Amino acid sequence: MTRIVTDKGFGQDDFTGGFVALEGISAGAGCDDCGIDLSPSDDLNAHRDLLLNARAIRISFGSFADGRGFTTAKSLRLMGYTGRLRAGAGLIADQYAMARRAGFDEVEITDELAERQPEGQWLFRADWQAYDHQSRLRG
Repeated sequence: MTRIVTDKGFGQDDFTGGFVALEGISAGAGCDDCGIDLSPSDDLNAHRDLLLNARAIRISFGSFADGRGFTTAKSLRLMGYTGRLRAGAGLIADQYAMARRAGFDEVEITDELAERQPEGQWLFRADWQAYDHQSRLRG
């Protein structure tokens, strides 16, 4: 099972459309209500129209050490994507503020990670707008 982390803490996944890999959707798999599973290695510009019209996008993270998903999220937001943007499993609580600043709305975590890093650790980083390096430098 997985849990969804937002600025309010842990919650259940309320996105009922499911997610389909980008290759499947671009190959013609019908999916009106589903979201798109995106890898950081996928070419955003080649699928621009499809991505900008998606209800939800989940970007995969191979591990917490792979930061390419943050760049992908920021690029999607700069392209004009306004839908639901989810960080797939692989992030840790220390990365929550960075994920939110990159443009993610929520983070998906496993139940095992939720046991190791309880809700309080994630909520500690939920005030992500107040504490960033640039504001400290300007301060």
